[in-house]
Amino acid sequence: MSAISDRLERVHERVAAAIASAGRAPSSVRLVAVSKFQPAEAIRSAYAAGLRDFGENYVQELQEKASSLVDLPDVRWHMIGHLQRNKARLVTSIASLVHTVHSVELARELDKRASGVRLVEARRFVATEARLSVLVEVNVGGEAQKSGCSPEALPEIFLALEQSQNLHLAGLMCVPPHTVAPSGARPFFDALAQLRERHGGTARLPELSMGMTADLEQAVSAGATIVRVGTAIFGERPKAGA
Repeated sequence: MSAISDRLERVHERVAAAIASAGRAPSSVRLVAVSKFQPAEAIRSAYAAGLRDFGENYVQELQEKASSLVDLPDVRWHMIGHLQRNKARLVTSIASLVHTVHSVELARELDKRASGVRLVEARRFVATEARLSVLVEVNVGGEAQKSGCSPEALPEIFLALEQSQNLHLAGLMCVPPHTVAPSGARPFFDALAQLRERHGGTARLPELSMGMTADLEQAVSAGATIVRVGTAIFGERPKAGA
């Protein structure tokens, strides 16, 4: 068994234990492998071990990975990094889920660029849904150096998404402030869950994307439906350009 398979098995065990501890259904959490800076061979190994969801932070890298792994029939690509409006068109035909919508302007640009793309069956990277699913990224810690909208901006972003022709509002996402202990992230995960309840609950916002290698247990306990794990699956991340 490969090192990636071994590590993936341990991550699955951690997620399953967290789900059981929280009294949730076994299938209630999706694992997304953060493949930023990882070579295509590492993704192939994770795919062979059963993973299908992979998250990329940079648009160019997302394009390159999707192109080089076109032979993997059911990979689902997630855009989990900051997305600029001028690159919105580049992800609409690749990503199954965009985690980082942070403004009305970006929502409108994605809607425009996704027009028609999701329905063209001849394109390799079209998702099965007619609309592109997106999450709204919330800057739960109010950190100036991080992207994401303020909680106060959510209503207008939701409105833009729900009035769109080609996007589907699927939920919320956050990256909490760094804390020394994993438990330090819990208040921020709770804050995201509370924002969901305040704005329509699971009926309107079924997905909560939160939690990474160090704090996935805290996120699952707080209600995460998607956890984004890189290091625990692939090992220490290679340096960019290495």
